[in-house]
Amino acid sequence: MTIRNVLYIMCDQLRWDHLGCAGHPFLRTPNIDALAARGVRFGQAYVQSGICGPSRMSAYTGRYVSSHGATHNRVPLSVGEVTLGWHLRESGRTLTVAGKTHMLPDARGMKRLLLDGQDELAVLLREGWFILVDRHDGHHAETDSAYADYLRANGYDSADPWTDYVIAVTDETGATRNGWKMRHARLPARVREEHSETAYTTDRAIAFMEAQGDTPWVLHLSYVKPHWPYIAPAPYHAMYAPDQCLPVARDPAERGNAAHPVLREFQAEEVARSFQDDDCIATVRPAYQGLIAQLDHHLGRVWAALERLGRWDDTLVVFTSDHGDYLGDHWLGEKELFHDCIQRVPMIVADPSRDADATRGTVDDRLVEAIDVVPTILDALGLDPAEHLMEGRSLLPLTRGGAPAWRDAVFSELDWTFRGARRRLGLRTGQHHAWMVRTDRWKYVHWTDGFRPMLFDLAADPQEFHDLGADPSLEGVREAMRARLLAWFAGLKRRTTLTWAEAELRTDRHKAAGVFYGEW
Repeated sequence: MTIRNVLYIMCDQLRWDHLGCAGHPFLRTPNIDALAARGVRFGQAYVQSGICGPSRMSAYTGRYVSSHGATHNRVPLSVGEVTLGWHLRESGRTLTVAGKTHMLPDARGMKRLLLDGQDELAVLLREGWFILVDRHDGHHAETDSAYADYLRANGYDSADPWTDYVIAVTDETGATRNGWKMRHARLPARVREEHSETAYTTDRAIAFMEAQGDTPWVLHLSYVKPHWPYIAPAPYHAMYAPDQCLPVARDPAERGNAAHPVLREFQAEEVARSFQDDDCIATVRPAYQGLIAQLDHHLGRVWAALERLGRWDDTLVVFTSDHGDYLGDHWLGEKELFHDCIQRVPMIVADPSRDADATRGTVDDRLVEAIDVVPTILDALGLDPAEHLMEGRSLLPLTRGGAPAWRDAVFSELDWTFRGARRRLGLRTGQHHAWMVRTDRWKYVHWTDGFRPMLFDLAADPQEFHDLGADPSLEGVREAMRARLLAWFAGLKRRTTLTWAEAELRTDRHKAAGVFYGEW
């Protein structure tokens, strides 16, 4: 069966271990589990940054953060970077989105190119070459957005219905409380479930698929949950109890003067201090699981639409997340650093090709990365693989039972310039970065600014409690991992304005151009 359509699903801040098919003992995700049974679940999938913006820019370009340069939230992707939407446009197709992208326009670059108006090209560049079915990033009030208009049309009378209803709750006294305060996560959202962000985004996606008829399509269905604010609508707010959550993974060895200075300062951030409180953990974790259960329910609606439209047989489905969530693990909250609960994400690929029949329902533990999604989509649609740009690899050889030479390490990076930890360590604004290389056995983190590296023996310490970055007996391991990181860094694809075929054509061609230097 020829693949005609692509459904690329991304959740926001969904941990790899919070799925039934990944072994969670209490959280029920029957629809995501059903997708895993239909395809391949990649059990060792890693993002290229533990932050929404740079992680997504890597996922949308197929390139590492050091290559595309959008290193943190609110750092625009350069107007010169090529995204999946442009690759599709070159073949006469379009990339549509329902939900979040975190794209931020490169305003300076567009102004330099005189593209700061409202013409079609400027609009496409601002949105990263996505055609909007509906965009909703779910981080702050969107008073004039389509979702805000939808809420008002359904009776939520407010200038800011997202703040007043979607992420707000009503307490036992009848007072409206702010959902940004995590202590309120045990209460249901004021918005009805059928009007919540997850339901709304699903409605838009299904309506788009229904409207296409037999026209091929590529849709990025991008949910804003289970990202904070951790406010779930009824009945999902009360679906799980604290004793139905995973135990918190933290150890006293990770704290105090012996801890790495950057880790110690991240543990001093307000969100980390909140999650060091057991009451916060017991309040937020059940709500987080409820938000995932709600996502799973609405994905069941998407699966039903694919079935009703006859699209399972010609649609590649990719399901993943942009990073995880600490939820108190390692004495931290939020995300950013390099522990597996942040960097490791769900990745399920349901390949409709008959060549993939033998792998359906299997788990593949080869190391894969978020940058592999774009090459996989290009491969599935038979498009130019753009080898001069792509730093990821197509996963189709794996879904189709192949045994290609494969990577034995994954890489991620962090720009922590924007965190208060940098100021508390006395560092001026500038370039403050860290890079991770992870193999099956070791995880090594290189920090700039003169900080010592971090090293974890994942075989002996799978929960990453004991940092061996200063252990003198392991200097040989650290040196080997440092060399591995340097080799990766040296191999990034920086020449992006010529294809490899064009580079070959231009090799040693000076005489054909009438240039005869070097002759005797």
